[in-house]
Amino acid sequence: MEVILLEKIESLGGLGDKVKVRSGYGRNFLIPTGRAVPATEANLKVFQERRAELEAQAQEKMAAATARKEEIEALKGGIKVVHRAGEEGKLFGSVGTAEIAEAATTAGVEIAKSEVRLPTGAIRIAGDYEITIHLHPEVDAILLLHVVREE
Repeated sequence: MEVILLEKIESLGGLGDKVKVRSGYGRNFLIPTGRAVPATEANLKVFQERRAELEAQAQEKMAAATARKEEIEALKGGIKVVHRAGEEGKLFGSVGTAEIAEAATTAGVEIAKSEVRLPTGAIRIAGDYEITIHLHPEVDAILLLHVVREE
């Protein structure tokens, strides 16, 4: 299935690109979420007419993501998550994306748990970590996380 992308999608393409995707991905995700339209002649004409508007929207999203990045990185000391742990620092349970997003929101920066990236999985040992916050396909912020043992 060929679609026209209405926004930049990581590892797929940019605004206005005509790409071939699997039918299910196109029908069930890209088209219903408004990220793409089927690549027909009529849709190509409509897209060309709306291109400037869509590019302006993309610039607004990029500017908003950049502003959020500055806001996140302005947290000089980072955020702190207190969790039960043993004497050697091993956590009882783990700290995942939901806990990190909640701690950031409590600190005054709104972050969705889907934006938090933990490539090695949940955190299971107390310590300091640099967490990547994925705000936009082109904008990532680094958040300092302190996981401390509950006293």
